[in-house]
Amino acid sequence: MSAQPSGDSPPDTVRGYPLLVVIDPVARSTDGESVRIAKDVLCAGAGAKICLPEGPEEFARALARRGHRRPVVIGDDRALLRVVALLHKERELAAVAVSMVPVGAPATVALSRLLGVPTDTVAAARAVLDGDERPMDLLTDDSDGIVLGGLSIPCGSGATGHAHGAYVPGAAHPVDAVDETGGAPDGAPHRPWWAPAARTARSALALLVSPAGRLTGRRGRAAVQRLRIEADGVLLADLDRPVRGVSVVPAGWAGDDPAAASGTVAGGAAAPGGAAADGGTAGPPSGGGGVDPGDGGGRADGDAAGLAEVVVHWPGAERPVRARARAVTVSGADFHYRADSVVGGPVRTRTWTVQPGAWRLTLPRDG
Repeated sequence: MSAQPSGDSPPDTVRGYPLLVVIDPVARSTDGESVRIAKDVLCAGAGAKICLPEGPEEFARALARRGHRRPVVIGDDRALLRVVALLHKERELAAVAVSMVPVGAPATVALSRLLGVPTDTVAAARAVLDGDERPMDLLTDDSDGIVLGGLSIPCGSGATGHAHGAYVPGAAHPVDAVDETGGAPDGAPHRPWWAPAARTARSALALLVSPAGRLTGRRGRAAVQRLRIEADGVLLADLDRPVRGVSVVPAGWAGDDPAAASGTVAGGAAAPGGAAADGGTAGPPSGGGGVDPGDGGGRADGDAAGLAEVVVHWPGAERPVRARARAVTVSGADFHYRADSVVGGPVRTRTWTVQPGAWRLTLPRDG
């Protein structure tokens, strides 16, 4: 890893702290011009130490030795997830504000856009210097994993093929098609240590923004699973009835559709099978219950803060069940899930819990 102070950085800093700018090796190799622009803007506005990690160990070491420097990531969503996961593992996530300059193809920075980070390089770098820190919700699971944007079950037809994978620190979930040494499996061409394939990024985005009814198996048949799904102890689905898909997102990011944001059925509405869908809606979800990255901003309204929106889709045209809850438990036969861009499983049970305001992200100032 090479670490270098910015040569002509002004003595002033951002909020009294200099910056630790960590540049994703994938960003350096795919869009060096955007990386140069981001670095120039940041170094012109604050004292900065530039780090160029070549592997996960160097990345973790640089972050651990940051001192009072504020971490800034230049890269794609995988780089952001790695920083947040490392800080979560260190139990320092609540104390350290994270800043991001997205560099990558649109599909690989969709999560950053959803969170409200500008996708324009200059605008994002200026937000790092002049923006405000915003508290953000996230989901944690019972294996100490984290989810920033949303998760979906099933996670796509390729999920069961991931026998090998690198791991996001603290998440214990395999990352598609990159082994722990940074090489590609099965004789595939070498790829950078944290670079997802374009196919993986497109699949992750599609799974979070598309109706679960469009999820299909390898031969075009609707993929169904028998799962028991509970939201704050309220039964939404049981093993005696297959489901086509499940999505869980922080409630404030479920889109701008009024029905999706607030629910159209009062709490205690009867769910299919006799269960109560607490705070759920029988109406079809906006965007199929997934995440709509079109507007960005990722801000929860007051009623949604601290809750996750859970949508259970049934086979056929039957209306999905929607609920809001602080904890969601899914159990059943071995199943995979996709959390942000990471495939997890197989597991037989997993509980996700909303952690309100668990981390802070620097975003442009309002107005």
